Amino acid sequence: MKLKLLGVISFLSVLIQLQAQDPVAQQYGSMITIDDLKSNLTILASDAMEGRETGKRGQKMAAAFLKAHYEELGLTGPVNGDYYQPVELFTSIPGDIYVKVGSEVFNNFTDIAYYGTADSGGEVSIPVVFAGKGRKEDYEKLDIKDKGVLILLGPGESFRSSLETAKAQGAKMTFFCHSNADEFKNLVSQFRSYLSNGVLSLNKPQGNSNNAGVFFIAPTVAEKALNTTIDKLNKSVEAGKGYSKIKTGKLSYKTALDVKSLKTENVLGYMEGTDKKDELVVITSHYDHIGKLKSGEGDLINNGADDDGSGTVSVMQLAKVFAQAKKEGKGPRRSILFMNVTGEEKGLLGSDYYTQHPIFPLANTVVNLNIDMVGRRDPQHKDSAPYVYVIGADKLSSELNNISESTNKTYTNLIFDYTYNDQNHPDRLYYRSDHWNFAKNNIPIIFYFDGIHEDYHKPSDEVSKIEFDLLAKRAQLVFYTAWELANREQRVTPDVK
Repeated sequence: MKLKLLGVISFLSVLIQLQAQDPVAQQYGSMITIDDLKSNLTILASDAMEGRETGKRGQKMAAAFLKAHYEELGLTGPVNGDYYQPVELFTSIPGDIYVKVGSEVFNNFTDIAYYGTADSGGEVSIPVVFAGKGRKEDYEKLDIKDKGVLILLGPGESFRSSLETAKAQGAKMTFFCHSNADEFKNLVSQFRSYLSNGVLSLNKPQGNSNNAGVFFIAPTVAEKALNTTIDKLNKSVEAGKGYSKIKTGKLSYKTALDVKSLKTENVLGYMEGTDKKDELVVITSHYDHIGKLKSGEGDLINNGADDDGSGTVSVMQLAKVFAQAKKEGKGPRRSILFMNVTGEEKGLLGSDYYTQHPIFPLANTVVNLNIDMVGRRDPQHKDSAPYVYVIGADKLSSELNNISESTNKTYTNLIFDYTYNDQNHPDRLYYRSDHWNFAKNNIPIIFYFDGIHEDYHKPSDEVSKIEFDLLAKRAQLVFYTAWELANREQRVTPDVK
């Protein structure tokens, strides 16, 4: 009861502070215009940018475009005087990868699919233990330390939580089997498309790495490895017990990778604050996308107008408006870092690099506002009033959540949809954009998002489909929230756990 009362008092205090619009904030918020957003996005998401794939020519061109924007605004290049924070990534291209049961060899992208960046350093032979669905309770009476573990996946089931559990139990390698052969074929087809040209990582893969990766295997491979049938394995899962009665199998595997270095960069524009300049508000978007389709007819360029051209031009506009306010002597009190990160589409790599190598101390970083896809509607909101998905605002700081809600009510009055705010939502969006690398460092975050639409990661994600009036309103929401966070007397802080 006491905690609830404190929360109510905190919320009421925020309401009192924000019950009337700040005419100065409103003056600059109105400077976020459809014309500016459209002009910048038409360049950023043009065919000339070639889909902005990480490390490729189009991404470099986009980085130069952003750098020129921050230079023109008079922002500081905070990386030893430069606007680029260099990021070295490593591409692990699949080589000789297989699973062997007895003398029978099962090849990558045929009967198996390897997902990882570790070179096994040769052929590895291990016993394999069946662990049902891979839940914690499934390991009762099982010893899998330094062994392989085989886990069944049902339709649509994610492997990630089961993988973490397997690692915690000491598994040397995890093998996931889709009990449905057709589903496995679809998975292999996706993996072949996604992984055949290599997987990017921040760290150079090492032989016998602790991050060994994971194998997805066909039902026939699982049957031969354990000398049983998928039907019997499924029945044991339905019974929910008796996994220790299934005899331990044995197999060998090899993961050989060709590792190459790839150079890319985050783009940073820094604005120094006034009396609270040592505290920092970070506003992010990712400016990379997925490049071109490798084959096909017609339009092959994934322009990424919404993903995340919309967020990137929003950050550009916020920088422009804050720069104008500063030029006219109107703040901000706290410093602001406008950061467009690379490698989000490859695993949140640019933001991960920044939080591991911060230009400004993470202890001084007050909040991260992350804008990733804010220019469209999803099917669930086809006929909705203006809305935005808000993710993560309440996860670390109830104070931040109150500010987010009150700012919206005061200025923009968007519908806040919290569907994806559930950390256990199947789509796991709280973990899937660049804010996550700040959140895991206990920095309060808000992630702004428009939902998954039919053009997601397709060449049809074009500028012509952006709703610029809605994009402008969402960008204004982020501006007003950032204005409050940068200028209020007390910094927001994480809740005490």
